Amino acid sequence: MSDHVVRQDGPGTRLIFSEIFNVAVPFIDRHLDEGRGEKIAIRTNLGIEVSYSQLQINVNRCANGLLYLGLGRGDRLIMVIKDCAEFFYCFWGAIKVGIMPIPVNTLLRSGDYRFIIADSECRAVIFSSEFAAEVEPALDKLSLEDPSKAPAHAIRTEGEASSLQAMIAAAETEVEVAPTRAEDDCFWLYTSGSTGNPKGTIHRHRDMAVTSQHFAVETLGVVESDVCFSSAKLFFAYGLGNGMTFPLWVGGTAILDDARPTPDSTSTTIRKFRPSLYFGVPTLYLTLLQSMQTTRFDITSIRYCVSAGESLPGGILRQWRDQTGLDILDGIGSTETLNTFISNRAGDIRPDCSGRLVPGYQARILGGDDRPVATGESGQLMVKGDSIARGYWNNPEKTAAHMVGEWLNTGDTYFQDEEGYYHYCGRNDDMIKVGGIWCSPVEIEAKLMEHSAVLETAVIGRADDAGLVKPEAYVVLKQASSQTRQLADELTQHCKSSLAPYKYPRWFQFVDELPKTATGKIQRYKLRAQV
Repeated sequence: MSDHVVRQDGPGTRLIFSEIFNVAVPFIDRHLDEGRGEKIAIRTNLGIEVSYSQLQINVNRCANGLLYLGLGRGDRLIMVIKDCAEFFYCFWGAIKVGIMPIPVNTLLRSGDYRFIIADSECRAVIFSSEFAAEVEPALDKLSLEDPSKAPAHAIRTEGEASSLQAMIAAAETEVEVAPTRAEDDCFWLYTSGSTGNPKGTIHRHRDMAVTSQHFAVETLGVVESDVCFSSAKLFFAYGLGNGMTFPLWVGGTAILDDARPTPDSTSTTIRKFRPSLYFGVPTLYLTLLQSMQTTRFDITSIRYCVSAGESLPGGILRQWRDQTGLDILDGIGSTETLNTFISNRAGDIRPDCSGRLVPGYQARILGGDDRPVATGESGQLMVKGDSIARGYWNNPEKTAAHMVGEWLNTGDTYFQDEEGYYHYCGRNDDMIKVGGIWCSPVEIEAKLMEHSAVLETAVIGRADDAGLVKPEAYVVLKQASSQTRQLADELTQHCKSSLAPYKYPRWFQFVDELPKTATGKIQRYKLRAQV
């Protein structure tokens, strides 16, 4: 494969990169050399189809357009772009000439964009018109408050004479590829900010190749004939792989839907484009299951489903199997690792378990003394692999705390069983100490989810009148009920029936919804702030 070498090395494949390596070459250019020029690379819900040859031409044109604006190697480019072909053009065009694209969550508000634009010190912002109401006020306020942090260019993707689409149409089709190296900075992703301000996570040129080979090819078995559809959007590290880098790595086809995912839109997209692989998050699988009670879904094209973003409750997995006959391959990844590093596999799935290590990654579980714990004991999960981010932009304290040498402190509590499977116990700061014993909220939540009345739940620690911490459960019901006291008693007994005696919730709060990040992760810290 051009510009890198794949070498078999032990049980997995090790990627050996050439001295000059620009990741846009194997993901974009090589497909023409391998005869895929006329193959469709992208299909969208708006009826747009882009072949691999058209993709390369538009990537090159976008790269030239960015150079014409005065951007150069090392400059940052903020992208607030919906899932569409222009996302691909902008992302890969920037990388091809050494500009660092930064895809940003399209669900943020003006204050969040103002922070990210200022923090990144970007030279330009490109945004879809749908997000102008939040992006433009952020730019205006930044220009007034701190003109030195305001970008030189703010460009809509469409609808104006100076838009990205117009810029691409006017640009030349040939461009000189920046002579970068595998270890050079390539692109950033901002964390979801579930515990504070988002952090700019710096990824290298090699990282997308590593995740695409080790997870997509070697773990999931993605091949050229696959059609990939991800409900998780491209701005999300998980969605960036599912919806773009995985299909491009193998020469497959990506399905893009620019709408916010709903059961109806998901069903329509699957029926229309017949993907072979579907990628979602637990919250989405839950809403799909609820919709399937009244609506027929045609998912016969799907080979298997994948989940990440947060731990998949075993109850959802079992319901999905019963309803669809399909398995969900659950795993754990992060913005810092770019994608999944522990995963279940086809034919090797365990409910309420993250699975086994993805090839190319190592893990260790450390106790409070920073020494490895015994098998079966929980501790902080550390992971090592070639896709781990170089660090956090402008944040040496967080970098030092999380990137410990070659190891990443994931912030998750795990234990490994005797067969080598990894089990999630919660975020390190979510763990609850009850009667001097550490207790995982995830375990209690999984038990509550087994009850037929429960739609979603989150468990936190709360001090009782004596100042002792006990579990408290926030519960979203499938149907509103006036019998909450009786239901609380039922849920208490349900937990007591199989959990350790100290783990059952002492209080129940029945709520309409749970606080979540834009990517669907439950924000337990917001619930703790209410106590």
